[in-house]
Amino acid sequence: MNDINIKQLETRLINTSLQKQNIKVNQSKNFEDVLKKIQSNNGEIKFSKHAIDRMNERDVKLDGDEAVKLEEAFKKAEEKGINEALILIGDKGFIASIKNKTVITTISNDKLKENVFTNIDGAVIL
Repeated sequence: MNDINIKQLETRLINTSLQKQNIKVNQSKNFEDVLKKIQSNNGEIKFSKHAIDRMNERDVKLDGDEAVKLEEAFKKAEEKGINEALILIGDKGFIASIKNKTVITTISNDKLKENVFTNIDGAVIL
């Protein structure tokens, strides 16, 4: 599957979620308002503004398979009772609040090496 950037991922998640919920979007509505409404209505993984900024800044892209793996990692961490996790998927890292189902920040391959991660109580490596 082709790589997609975070904006495309958000659009796909919103469109999928809207279809599931049969919500019609008024074109004049602010994108951020729609995203917040959808995220508050379901248990899907959210990306903080900081995480989105870091993904764009570090050119971190998720393809469809990686997005599925991210969901799996959240489920595994939740099953083990982890609250804050480092999730490693290939050459990408994510610091996530499992209980809030939110990716807090993202780390690219070059930042993963020789780095120290604090305030986490578990790691999921896929």
